[in-house]
Amino acid sequence: MIFGRRKLLAIETDRLTLRLPKPADYALWSGLRSESAEHLKPWEPLWSRNHLSKRAFSQRVRAASLAAATGAGLPLFLIRREDQELLGAITLDNIQRGPSQCGTIGYWTGQRFARRGYMREAVTGLVHHAFTELDLSRIEAGCLPENAASRGVLEKSGFKYEGVAQSYLQISGRWRTHVLYASLRHDRRGKTDAGSVAP
Repeated sequence: MIFGRRKLLAIETDRLTLRLPKPADYALWSGLRSESAEHLKPWEPLWSRNHLSKRAFSQRVRAASLAAATGAGLPLFLIRREDQELLGAITLDNIQRGPSQCGTIGYWTGQRFARRGYMREAVTGLVHHAFTELDLSRIEAGCLPENAASRGVLEKSGFKYEGVAQSYLQISGRWRTHVLYASLRHDRRGKTDAGSVAP
């Protein structure tokens, strides 16, 4: 991890700073999540009753710091540098060392910032960091088959379709099948065909 004892990681891309969340982000985070709720909920696990509370956010901040400090994950916010606006979040999670050297990414974008290339920029930046700074070899991602926007982000970021996982995650309270993608540090597979997968 490229951390000093009190130094927070930051990944810089063309337009964004990817960094750990901090307590001062609460108002921007809760506002963006609230206004984007109908946009986000079809693709996420059920929100708890206190999902948007300050206490729950404080727990998220502490968990993010712990995950980064221990090397278990990198939960990062997308901050647009020109105006310090919070656009969404991306997490490199389930980092495994040893023979596998892999991790999993997940992400969300506020509705008003969607389809502007921000998440593709963030995914590309985080994957580059994972390969070059964290020495990972494989980054995995999964999304619902009908989530064309998320699939587009992954495919345009160099991820290749690898298959289907039945009842992979609970989304909106139901076990849902996901399509699986991966990006490899040394990828010689060429283009893979995702085809059509029933929801």
